[in-house]
Amino acid sequence: MKRLLLMLMILLTAGMITAQPKKSRVQKNEKTAAQQQGAQTNQNGMSQRMRIMYPTAVDMPEDVVWRRDIYREIDLNEEANSGLYYPVEPLGKQLNLFTYVFKLALNGYIPVYEYRLDGNEILEASAKVDMKTVLDNYHIFYEEKDGKLKVENSDIPSAEVKMYYLKESAYYDQANSSFHIKPLAFCPVMLREDDFGGESAKYPLFWVKYSEVEAFLSRQQVMTSNVNNAAVMNLDDYFTLNKYKGKIYKTNNMLGKTLAQVAGNDSTKLSAEQKRIEKELETFRNNIFGDKHKRDSLDSIASLDPKQLKKVKASNKSNSSSQKASKSKTKTSRAKSSSGGTVSVRRQRH
Repeated sequence: MKRLLLMLMILLTAGMITAQPKKSRVQKNEKTAAQQQGAQTNQNGMSQRMRIMYPTAVDMPEDVVWRRDIYREIDLNEEANSGLYYPVEPLGKQLNLFTYVFKLALNGYIPVYEYRLDGNEILEASAKVDMKTVLDNYHIFYEEKDGKLKVENSDIPSAEVKMYYLKESAYYDQANSSFHIKPLAFCPVMLREDDFGGESAKYPLFWVKYSEVEAFLSRQQVMTSNVNNAAVMNLDDYFTLNKYKGKIYKTNNMLGKTLAQVAGNDSTKLSAEQKRIEKELETFRNNIFGDKHKRDSLDSIASLDPKQLKKVKASNKSNSSSQKASKSKTKTSRAKSSSGGTVSVRRQRH
């Protein structure tokens, strides 16, 4: 009996010893998976759970038959855009667009990209900018502790960011026969006055790729009315529905010129060029399915009752016959005038 008990104790001890490494392996695997998920979160700006929960908008197809890339200046002094400026400093959970994006970039949730001197954006890993570099370049006060950057709300220069450069793409999707205007990227621009009170200088900070910040914008509200403060929408809807207004300063063209370079110092020519591009976009959008006026006339004819439809056909028939008769008379008169009168020719026998 004692021998049996001794054998059972030996077996139980051996089982505990062999089970211990298995448990530690499981814990190690779970820890590794958590670290990988955390790295993925920091690298992509959001976790896998957030990607699943957020219903991302449909990306622009690469094989569209018509597309035009346009750059706009979004002036926050205009009423349509002023919701992006309010509040200048955070009020509880209320943040303006720049403060919200600045905090996301500072905490590593989204990457930011270099603003090049030629104004062209490169939204690739090679063009990423470290936020510490941005803080140093534009003299923004910060504290660094344990490798983390901290900027007080009062030191965030959101009051100076009174403009954005925004790149959008207008395109026709032949797959579902629809026209879209999709924002692709935006760049906050600081306006700083010099010591002599001259014109404010523009300081573009960095580019933000819209698809990388889109999920976060859906969680932040923006005010859309000065009269009704209860009228709000999330920032993603604001951009997706094209509620912003801005003047065109550049389009993608083969010469790579801005409208200012095309117009020179002539403000009238610049304004005319901006209106021409806006009209081209509107004309294309309205005439995707043919001439709107012709479609309206055909729709009005199709809505007539049978009696009215017979009258319209009869009037069209009479008009066509009268037009044919007038054309034949015109031809006869032209023939007479060209011949100088009628000439009879008799055949003589020889």
